[in-house]
Amino acid sequence: MPYTAKKTTKLIIEGGNDYVITVKSNQPQLLTQLKTIAETQKPWERFVNIEKARGRITCRIVEVFTELKHIDLNWVGVQSLIQVERIGIRSGKKYQQTNHYISSLVTKARTFADGIRQHWGIENRLHWVKDVVFGEDAVPLSNYNAATNWSIIRNIAINLARKGGYDSLTKAERFLAHDIDKLFLLLE
Repeated sequence: MPYTAKKTTKLIIEGGNDYVITVKSNQPQLLTQLKTIAETQKPWERFVNIEKARGRITCRIVEVFTELKHIDLNWVGVQSLIQVERIGIRSGKKYQQTNHYISSLVTKARTFADGIRQHWGIENRLHWVKDVVFGEDAVPLSNYNAATNWSIIRNIAINLARKGGYDSLTKAERFLAHDIDKLFLLLE
């Protein structure tokens, strides 16, 4: 269904809300339009952040563009394009990544940078854990109720482990898997 995202933006705006949506290669026309805007226009607002953490050096350049004359009007409410470029060194190797977003908001680049970063925090601390540590995507459950119930159980396990002070779910699994007493202490 190629128009699902466009319908979603319409519903979001009709509901009185705003959005920031990642534009990926599954929307090739919009992605091309956004890349062209970013290459040919000066940004309305720009924010640069350099961070050293966990053996990485990362420079994030967040640019906001508000002149969107050539964007398809079926993307209801779109007011700005956000381009986030990440340049850095990870494990001694250079990397560069650029992501594009559309938004119904016009706000400072720093505000977009903080919001997008918080989203990735959720993605990394929850969805990645559910998929990689617990293998949720590989579970062969065809029944909707069973899949939903197991997802709830995984969420409870993640929340209990985090409440118990385990930042790494892999470590929590290793320490708690064979110690029922420690496991029950998490329920207190």
